[in-house]
Amino acid sequence: MNNFKIEGNFVDILGRKIFYAALTIADGKVAAINKIAEQKTDAPFIIPGFIDSHVHIESSMLIPTEFAKLAVVHGTVATVSDPHEIANVCGVAGVDFMIADGNKTPFKFYFGAPSCVPATAFETAGAEITSVEIEELLARPEIVYLTEMMNFPGVLNDDREVLKKIAIAKKLGKPIDGHAPGLRGEALQKYIDAGISTDHECFTEAEALEKLKRGMHILIREGSAAKNFEALIGLIDSWPEKIMFCSDDKHPDSLVLGHINLLCKRAVAKGADVFNVLRAACLNPILHYDLKVGKLEVGNPADFTLVKNLTDFEVMKTFLDGKLVAENGKAVGFEKATSPTEPINNFSCEEKQLKDFKYPFSGEETIAVIEALDEQLITNRLNLVPKIFDDEIISDIENDVLKMVVINRYFDAPTATAFVKNFGLKTGALASSVAHDSHNTIAVGVDDESICRAVNLIIKHKGGICAINGTDEEVLPLPVAGLMSNSDGYEVARAYTSIDLMAKSMGSKLFAPFMTLSFMALLVIPSLKLSDKGLFDGDKFEFVGQL
Repeated sequence: MNNFKIEGNFVDILGRKIFYAALTIADGKVAAINKIAEQKTDAPFIIPGFIDSHVHIESSMLIPTEFAKLAVVHGTVATVSDPHEIANVCGVAGVDFMIADGNKTPFKFYFGAPSCVPATAFETAGAEITSVEIEELLARPEIVYLTEMMNFPGVLNDDREVLKKIAIAKKLGKPIDGHAPGLRGEALQKYIDAGISTDHECFTEAEALEKLKRGMHILIREGSAAKNFEALIGLIDSWPEKIMFCSDDKHPDSLVLGHINLLCKRAVAKGADVFNVLRAACLNPILHYDLKVGKLEVGNPADFTLVKNLTDFEVMKTFLDGKLVAENGKAVGFEKATSPTEPINNFSCEEKQLKDFKYPFSGEETIAVIEALDEQLITNRLNLVPKIFDDEIISDIENDVLKMVVINRYFDAPTATAFVKNFGLKTGALASSVAHDSHNTIAVGVDDESICRAVNLIIKHKGGICAINGTDEEVLPLPVAGLMSNSDGYEVARAYTSIDLMAKSMGSKLFAPFMTLSFMALLVIPSLKLSDKGLFDGDKFEFVGQL
């Protein structure tokens, strides 16, 4: 069905008007928009498709073909996708995998060249992407931008390799994404002056407002662990041309429930102007990244969605290039567009022994403890009295201070150990090979035996997430780079839901325990994190105790 007419309440976002119209679709494009009458109360609304303006597909634990099947159901037609998770594991080959798999679908994936692989020099990644490779990637038409420049200290300190990557993107006329949590004042201005145009890491309105006033585009993020919508949505009506919506990292169970459409629903419920909301959700990403996605204008690709109303944004149908791809909660036609995908991976370490997790007591009165914050990527640093048993520091279950470890997954190396508060486990352990950004194996637990079993279960499967509780165990294998499953997206979502519930039955009160765990190794987000090389101070950008 590539040549047809469809009627409904047409939403002209930039013209700020709604009228009943007939759209003529021919050869995958909008051939005509003919007004028939004023708005009809009983008709659906025709709007451009939604766009996630910054997402790591890998965090859904789904390969692109499976992500697309879940996303189109919610009216999403495109993503601005940063493949730096798989790039940190597999290098340029990982980027190639994502592009090739995404090309099997009618969905519009727009990938970037990962700017920070590895993210820092303070961790072990599986690959490095140099400025030479960045130039090769950015020269490809399917690579539309330089991904988030997480190494903002490198920008501020005029790191030669960082500045080379930025210069290449500027030379080729491709946007540069930012990542600068808490950066303000003169340092922020230098970061912006380097050519960086967006930020999705603002966690206060004041920070976002300063960045807007200095010319940046602000992406309002609402992912599975990092949630900034409530703090930032008040800015949308004052800065409608500078705001976009993104999920950044979204687990499969969340994607089954909804996507950008849910942010539109919440924004309108808070009183935001519906035209400004739709501009953020549908148009601003196209304009900023020069995406070949339809804006519902004559001559554009026919990428649009029908929603029942402009309050709930319940999606009835989604079209891509004039083809029906979703209807009444189900993807349409994807079976013919997809085929089995062979995994790509980089996982090479031996199973661990109990002795690898011992933490000898050396007489310190207090230890630095990571305080995990629910629904945030930032952490606090606490200095707490350790619990001692048999000359070792162990998990303090009563005070919710648990042992956490990171194990190099690329080669055998000593275990890095620290302690974390707020995971809430009363029994057992959780482990994952999803540990931003280098994706070494990370685990947290109440005792060494449980931690050891959980880590070895991940090593056995060469990637995945798992929960260990006494004799019970659950594991979700992630054979693609230790980050993604190549199974059906809905099956993966069900398996993830089950293991998430198990983690919560073990005592965790976190909204998304595994997503929060994965960010405890993300060194570029303050204040305290753990890499495979040791405990890291994200404020000073050095290891704790470093002279």
